[in-house]
Parts: sequence; structure tokens; C-alpha cells
Amino acid sequence: MAEEPDEGWSGAVVVADTDPEGAFALCRRLRKVEMPLQPLLVLVGGGQLDALELRDDLFDDFCLTPLRPAELRARIEHLFSRTGRGTRPELVEYGPLALNLETYQAAIDGEPLDLTYMEYELLKFLAAHPGKVFTRETLLSRVWGYDYYGGARTVDVHIRRLRAKLGEEHANLIHTVRSVGYRFGQSRWGI
Repeated sequence: MAEEPDEGWSGAVVVADTDPEGAFALCRRLRKVEMPLQPLLVLVGGGQLDALELRDDLFDDFCLTPLRPAELRARIEHLFSRTGRGTRPELVEYGPLALNLETYQAAIDGEPLDLTYMEYELLKFLAAHPGKVFTRETLLSRVWGYDYYGGARTVDVHIRRLRAKLGEEHANLIHTVRSVGYRFGQSRWGI
């Protein structure tokens, strides 16, 4: 992993060109820790693109090796802007939603939300990845854990309950992407 560029960034750069499986295992561990590193940038050789596409839930962006320094710099700056460089790490904020990661409290428009543990964990995960679409299976493995044996519809039930608790005005923070899964917030194209 590279050193942090400044104290406002809590991400990592993982080099995957010589040992891609080991690098992806490291990405998985970094995502599963109590305070996961956001964002993750993976450096990968061009011949490994197929394997990379199957694991895109483990990282936020990638860069092909051999590196072009200007591209690497641009990608890191883009990740800075997406994750809110300089924001307090104990808070996740998106529009009217605020999550306090230290106290497990959530609020919408300053009003506290009464969430169960799994509702909070699901909302925290989605809010930490605005604009990115996740399948039910990915959400089950990343939020509930790899050893969860329940059905994928558990995600649907929790999403429905979250939308109800967010209220009619803010239920649209969580979007259904037909035949795929769910997305929090706007996509890159504003839809």
C-alpha cells in the first residue's frame, strides 16, 4: 500500500500486477475491517482485465500498468473528490443523511432515525459508495458477511424498511436498478 497523500485521505493503492489473487485478497480484507479504507485504487496489468471485472466490488477504480504518472495522479485526485477530502472520518454524509460511525446513529434532515443494526450497516455501506450499483449477492457478502446463509430477498426486505424509515421525501436516496440490485444516490450521469 502507498502512503496516504495527506491526512484527509484514508484510502489505499494496491498493486495487483504480479500477484492478482493476493492483491484481491488484500482488497477484501481492507473492505471488511471495522473502518474500511475508502477508496481503493488497484494497479493491474492489462492481461488481468477479465479477472478485474469479476471483482469490481473490491475497489473503487483501477489503473493499468505500466503506469502513466499523469493518469495515476488524475485517478487519485478523482477519488479524493468523490470521497470528500478533508471531511471528518467518523461521519458519512450525503445530502440530508448523516451517519455517525462512532455512535451508530443516523439522522435525516437532523431528525434521528431508529434503525436496527443491519439496517444501519446496510445504509452505511450504500452511503459510503454513492452512485455505485450493488447486486443483492454482493450486499449479502459485504454487509451480512460471507457466512450468511439466508436468501437474497433479505436485502429487499431491509431496503423496503430503510425507505420507509427515511420517509417519503427521502426514500428515493436508494434506487432500484432493475434486474441488477440497488444504488445509493445519483449515478455518475445524474439519473
